[in-house]
Amino acid sequence: MSKTVFVTGGAGYVGSHCAKAFANAGWTVVTYDNLSRGHRDLVKWGDLIEGDILDRASLRAALEQVRPDAVAHFAAYAYVAESMTEPALYYRNNVVGTMNLLDAMVETDVRQMVFSSSCATYGISDTLITEETPQNPINPYGETKKFCEKMIRDYGKAHGLRSVILRYFNAAGCDTDGETGERHDPEPHVIPLAIRGAMDGTFTFNILGGDYDTPDGTCIRDYVHVSDLADAHERALDYLSSGGKSDIFNLGTGQGSSVMQLADAVSRVAGKEVPRVIADRRPGDPPILVASADKAREVLGWQPKRSDLESILTSAWDWFQREAKS
Repeated sequence: MSKTVFVTGGAGYVGSHCAKAFANAGWTVVTYDNLSRGHRDLVKWGDLIEGDILDRASLRAALEQVRPDAVAHFAAYAYVAESMTEPALYYRNNVVGTMNLLDAMVETDVRQMVFSSSCATYGISDTLITEETPQNPINPYGETKKFCEKMIRDYGKAHGLRSVILRYFNAAGCDTDGETGERHDPEPHVIPLAIRGAMDGTFTFNILGGDYDTPDGTCIRDYVHVSDLADAHERALDYLSSGGKSDIFNLGTGQGSSVMQLADAVSRVAGKEVPRVIADRRPGDPPILVASADKAREVLGWQPKRSDLESILTSAWDWFQREAKS
């Protein structure tokens, strides 16, 4: 018998890729999204209920209607720079919205959740990050994700809710079938901006900071193909469905690439140079974020298969080329 997953934020970048993975694995998918930052045309796997996680009555009504076996929660604001200038926006949407969702789950007897968390909860670390690395966020976005994790654990103890919290590192790339991809306005992410530099001869790619304590002075990040992230979320659903206990996993590759290396790689994939300039640092950015995913491999059987830089960038280049023609 098919099981149903209620996907908050399923019209967004990571959420839509996960909705595809859930559907392909046999789950019935229902997306709940207010479309403020998601896109109706990316909801291709199951029904869409338009609603806001800040509207608790609508959220509860949707859960009562759908009666899902589990919730996959992606509905959050996720721009580090914006969180530094608009912290109230982030605390209200991410924290209050998650509390509303947890309350609605308890009231409608939904007891399984997969939560989209972030490496931003760790802050600055100059070593390979494990799940035991202390969480010391340096921006409001990371603080909200950390607080949501704490709420989920506390609701779990009080109400028997079982959860898998996935702290993923830099989501990157696009669906290789071209069915969904990355679309933000404005676009804050490094790969789409570097690709724009290669596609648009009038656009210069700004590298935000060239004086970090890294080999080439630019930030180092652990890039994970979004379809690999989607596979991990589907495995997390199966783990909970099989009675797995609440747990937390990092999703990364164990390998970091600097922003300068990324720009060079985009130039190779595009066959043309990415015009670039070193700009000021962005407030709230740690110099290095690289994850150990040993635990996810051991417990969930997860292994990133598409997360080499060339595969990530080729899939993203193909998506943005199609977007430019549409």
